[in-house]
Amino acid sequence: MLLVIDVGNTNTVLGLYRRSRDAASAYDELAAHWRLATIRTQTVDEYGVLFRNLFAMNGLEAASVRGIVVSSVVPPMDPTLREVCKRYFGVAPLFIEPGVKTGMPVRYENPADVGADRIVNGVAAFEKFGGPCIVVDFGTATTFDAVSAKGEYLGGVIAPGLGISADALFQHAARLPRVEVRKPAQIIGVTTVGSLQSGLYYGYLSLVDGILERLVAELGAQTKVVATGGLAALVGSGSKFITSVDEHLTLDGLRIVWERNQQASLHKKHSG
Repeated sequence: MLLVIDVGNTNTVLGLYRRSRDAASAYDELAAHWRLATIRTQTVDEYGVLFRNLFAMNGLEAASVRGIVVSSVVPPMDPTLREVCKRYFGVAPLFIEPGVKTGMPVRYENPADVGADRIVNGVAAFEKFGGPCIVVDFGTATTFDAVSAKGEYLGGVIAPGLGISADALFQHAARLPRVEVRKPAQIIGVTTVGSLQSGLYYGYLSLVDGILERLVAELGAQTKVVATGGLAALVGSGSKFITSVDEHLTLDGLRIVWERNQQASLHKKHSG
């Protein structure tokens, strides 16, 4: 099996892929996935026990893991995760970092500045939907990433996430209550809670569609727009531009990058 790990600022998502047909096929079946809180202070053993327990709950064996690939935007956690992979799975992980073969040219002025998750999302979106395309990832920050018709990562936009935008409102307005972020029944709120939900949902939806309108105008009307991340389904259902919601886009991107690096290693070995 192949274990993929996406470490975000708020959540860490794990996916376990297996071969659906035979030993020679690609890892193409998502057997299990889990979403955890990203806790930077946890030790190697604490993460190791947690991961092994998740496997056990699903009747899966840690010994079945043959490869691990990690995308992380929390550098202080990287040494911990490397050791977890070696100690509890007996596997040296592949981290998405400069020098790793992704198959996607990066047109950023400094390619090392691009978050690993953004590149991985672009790889998966181009593989699944073609280009040009835009990925909207609703995480701690909301990122908009543009991929050309030729499969080049062009760059994008970073905006405050809906969650931290809501938190800022509650922290700075003493009389406003914390509310569930959801689509309200009507635009005009007749209660304080309803007014807050309307402002959060429709205000953020307008931000998303406003940015997408400008990106699509630049990339062309044929551009596909795919959303992923925790609030993708909620915001995507109301967007005029988001055409697909893919919950596992980042996990699939990690799997694709891992397979490309395996193929590159095999080619190098045989040619050497």
